[in-house]
Amino acid sequence: MAAIRKGVTIANCNIQRISSLCRQRYSRSVPVSLRFCQRLRFSSSLHSHEKLKFSYCQGLSSQRFLGETIGQRLDQTVDKFPDREAYVCCEDNKRATFAELQKEVNNLASGLIAMGLKTGDRVGIWGPNMREWVITQFATAKAGLILVNINPAYQIPEMEYALKKVGCKALIMADQFKTQDYYNMLTHVANELPRSKPGDLYCERLPDLKLVVVASNSHDKVFEGTMSFEELMDTGGPNEKLQLQHLQRRLQSDDPINIQFTSGTTGNPKGATLSHHSILNNSYFVGEILNYEHQYSRICIPVPLYHCFGMVLGSLMSVTYGTTSVYPSRAFDPGATITAIQQEKCTALYGTPTMFIDILNHPALNEFDITSLYTGVMAGSPCPIEVMKQIITKLHMPQVTICYGLTETSPVTTQTLMNDPVDLRVSTVGRVHPNTEAKIINSDGHVLPINTSGEICFRGYNVMLGYWEDKEKTDASIDASGWFYSGDLATMDENGYIKIIGRIKDLIIRGGENIYPTEIEQFLYKHPKIQDVQVIGVPDPRLGEEVCAWIKLHAGESATPEEIKEFCKGQLAHFKIPRYIKFVDDFPLTVTGKVQKFVMREKTKEELDL
Repeated sequence: MAAIRKGVTIANCNIQRISSLCRQRYSRSVPVSLRFCQRLRFSSSLHSHEKLKFSYCQGLSSQRFLGETIGQRLDQTVDKFPDREAYVCCEDNKRATFAELQKEVNNLASGLIAMGLKTGDRVGIWGPNMREWVITQFATAKAGLILVNINPAYQIPEMEYALKKVGCKALIMADQFKTQDYYNMLTHVANELPRSKPGDLYCERLPDLKLVVVASNSHDKVFEGTMSFEELMDTGGPNEKLQLQHLQRRLQSDDPINIQFTSGTTGNPKGATLSHHSILNNSYFVGEILNYEHQYSRICIPVPLYHCFGMVLGSLMSVTYGTTSVYPSRAFDPGATITAIQQEKCTALYGTPTMFIDILNHPALNEFDITSLYTGVMAGSPCPIEVMKQIITKLHMPQVTICYGLTETSPVTTQTLMNDPVDLRVSTVGRVHPNTEAKIINSDGHVLPINTSGEICFRGYNVMLGYWEDKEKTDASIDASGWFYSGDLATMDENGYIKIIGRIKDLIIRGGENIYPTEIEQFLYKHPKIQDVQVIGVPDPRLGEEVCAWIKLHAGESATPEEIKEFCKGQLAHFKIPRYIKFVDDFPLTVTGKVQKFVMREKTKEELDL
């Protein structure tokens, strides 16, 4: 890992302080040598004299930054495409044009103002992919409120921590999701809620929370102490709508607008604070590469809205470019996804590798007409090469792109181009994004030669403002020069193409040998019986760590550990061949579809008594 980083960072996340530091960071002048430039206007190749010698690259673009706020961009898009569909929620059978979305957004924003919320107040959103999530996202942006994304799978202690950590003044939530009864869960923390007047809650454990709003499709349920979503939309009057108009001229693009909690694999999650400028422009540059400006797109979005992937590359993209966002279901379902693609004639599909694997292996896939697809985004974790090849052929997505990034970088930092050679689209995460810098360093912080593995770091407009009220963790992640340390291991070649090897914490050290799980996973995907595989390190008293592979076989297949090991012999170095092999039906996943390797490690240690 990199040495301790210290410098000027966000302390206590005071709103004015955030905006000031944000402007200072973006205005910092950084001299750039031409030999380090990645591309001009997304050029797909570098001239020979621009070949890199060191693992540093900057993405150049002839396109200017978007300088407006998200609310201002929404109004501009409505002027261009008032009658074009903005969103389609298939499971709830709800859809709206951009003009209708604008009306919904303005009504909700006016209602929030009428309930006493002020610029900079935090509003939590707790629920799955639903119409109300989309409306809340843009209404809070228009009202100058900071949207706080709360994982719909959070249990009571996690929910309480998130609300308390950022001081949410209002919470908008679904009534239920899967086995989650949100109202019942909230009353375990705020037991004063049922006896409170809506908007006038006093809770000892959540002293900042005043307003609770429930989005429910049921007319029979009563949620004491709360307002319904529709009631809130009807609350604002002419005065609030006038205030909302005035706000559009006062709000600044550098203002913090969103807090997203990073996955808390150890300790409590951290609240990455993002601005209008960072997420709006990230959406803009991703969409530029996907050619959304020049070709109307209908994007199928099975990834969760609470995560940066769904919120920035999905729902925000619709406002950035006038695309239509199609949400197949409240939670990911491969059958609902392919149904939505067919019915809504989607042209792009988003997903994590796990989601794409589930779609490819759906038994009814060949019964659906999904030929409207041609592009999309895979992100969230390294893409298996064999899976990528099937996406291009079986899912009719020859121009699919790979995106890589982190919540703290709004999120995308690298992306392949639609016309990149297939071998680069299946083996790399592309090159650094426009107006973003990337470097790969050793543990001393020195930039490494090309094709040498080290920690990848990023600097640019998309780096978060800081972790909310967590100076220590912010200082450890962003140095005085604005570089964000990702914790990921990567290499960069002479043309700037980047390969993600894995997380530093996932590196397996066996008897002094460094072993990268991704390399073993990519090899095992070639086995005809294997549908999915995840490799972890587990403790070993003599060697320090040993390699363990969790393997999911294709339906109807069977295999033995000896068979898998024999497949590896002569193809992998002996120390990379898994000592332990566990056949499973599924992997422990986050709501975003990311595999929880730390859970796998603990289960394996327990089962093997290590």
